[in-house]
Amino acid sequence: MNSELLNILKTLPFTEVSKGINLVTGDSYSTLSKLPDNLFQTCVTSPPYWGLRDYGISNQIGSEFDLSEYINNLVKVFREVKRTLRKDGTLWLNIGDSYTSGNRTWRDSDKKNAGRAMSYRPPTPEGLKPKDLIGVPWKIAFALQEDGWYLRSDIIWNKPNCQPESVKDRPTRSHEYLFLLTKAERYLYNYKSIQEATITNQGQKNKRSVWSINTEGFPGSHFAVFPRELVRTCILAGSDENSLVLDPFLGSGTVGEICKTYQRNFLGIELNPDYVNLSIDRISKIDDFSLFKTGS
Repeated sequence: MNSELLNILKTLPFTEVSKGINLVTGDSYSTLSKLPDNLFQTCVTSPPYWGLRDYGISNQIGSEFDLSEYINNLVKVFREVKRTLRKDGTLWLNIGDSYTSGNRTWRDSDKKNAGRAMSYRPPTPEGLKPKDLIGVPWKIAFALQEDGWYLRSDIIWNKPNCQPESVKDRPTRSHEYLFLLTKAERYLYNYKSIQEATITNQGQKNKRSVWSINTEGFPGSHFAVFPRELVRTCILAGSDENSLVLDPFLGSGTVGEICKTYQRNFLGIELNPDYVNLSIDRISKIDDFSLFKTGS
């Protein structure tokens, strides 16, 4: 990391987990607004989904009662991400969809997923009906495109081990979206690093836009964990060794873990101090660069 960035980090509540791996406890927008332009090679992140989790933090993104306010808040954050990205930088954005609440004001816990319990539920957005699929990922993607981002690819994250659902009037949801957005028309994309084997295993082909990757649990208090293989693919494609990677919604620290494993510098930002401590503990245990190098 350059000296200018380190000097700025010293004014913030940050922790240096190891050389080149730094975490900031705080709001992503206000933290990013203090950073200089053209820092990060890539950003890999998954912001809180709208109306699906209560992380117990006031003013948390995702808890807005109005969908447009949620989208506007994310556009505001990612505008700062774009400013702090290098000119050839990329954004890999994972976001999940949801259904309207039917104007229910709370949700009970689930035996298989205690994190589903919520003391609040946002009302049905204007123009939608009870049981409507909202289309949140595409609403965000189009809002970012309108704000100046290049929308380069929609990637389907297929979850072979998805959670079962008790619904009887629609298919079980087994995928999420991952969008590749860029700051400029030309950008760094290491396509050879993520090529797929051909059916006959006699060569390699360009990475397809449907990625079948199992979800992963993590023995901590975070409810939604990035699978390491998903993050690994994005980081290998979007950055080189020793470049600087950003995750403004750190969560349980998967992006930082993969950065340390693959010798990237990293800055993570997280509003919840409990998750910061979880990430510090997780990342600090990575001392062998080969520990999670699967599929390479």
